[in-house]
Amino acid sequence: MEPQQRGDVEPYWRSAVSHVTPEKVFVRGYDLEDLIGGLSFTAASFLLIRGRLPTPQETRVLDAVLTAVLDYALQKPGTVAARYVVSANPSMVAGLAAATMAVGKHTLATEDTARFITSTYARFQESGKGMDAFAADEVVSLAERRQRIPGLGHPVFKKVDPRAAILRSLAVKEGLWNEPVQLYEAIHRAFTARPGRNDIPINDVGVMAAVLVGLGFSPEETTGLAVISTLPGVVAHISEELAAARPLRVVPDHDVVYTVPADRDFATDYKEAGWAPEQ
Repeated sequence: MEPQQRGDVEPYWRSAVSHVTPEKVFVRGYDLEDLIGGLSFTAASFLLIRGRLPTPQETRVLDAVLTAVLDYALQKPGTVAARYVVSANPSMVAGLAAATMAVGKHTLATEDTARFITSTYARFQESGKGMDAFAADEVVSLAERRQRIPGLGHPVFKKVDPRAAILRSLAVKEGLWNEPVQLYEAIHRAFTARPGRNDIPINDVGVMAAVLVGLGFSPEETTGLAVISTLPGVVAHISEELAAARPLRVVPDHDVVYTVPADRDFATDYKEAGWAPEQ
């Protein structure tokens, strides 16, 4: 149905995501009543974001992505931030907001890797080179520009991130490990062939980005899905914090080295800063 317009005035907003009538809710054109119980949450999420029904294979792979980073104990900054906030403001929503705000360049956000995969693949297609040759040249070029390859490395796992390995194997099994992500792997191989780099794996965020790119999601959408995947763990931590009812968590003194001097002369420094003595 074409959007209603007043004369030739362009509507303020256009949306093809959903539509609500007095009788029905339509999601991407489907009656929501058919989707309730008819689609899993994973398949419905794919439908909402991609605008079409997923195949069973796509659903299985996306479901694996959404369980890949359910939780990482108190070693994830967003979880710690959520629990600190909730200790001051005992609110589930406040905690979820804090955890979400902690997602970014150094944790969970997959969009940098997704952009890297899509942009390097576009240049590969234009290069006329074989995949391994292009990957080797790309690694040299990145090193010369001192530009890191997103999605590589982990503070704990060496050579292989086990979560990433499982995700990759599932995507391969379902026929969804396509050429752009194969190029990303080739770049990783060329990178780890360099001295001192052989134990650096593609991490879970890197493979999540690769799988989601293979499923057709945009870089920004991959981060949105990564955030969704981690929220059940955040909810569990917030619930635990609310139950503990420990108000106002602070950083313990034994975990901090304070370098604040205790012998500064305010009167002298005040005068030297140019302030006139009090009248």
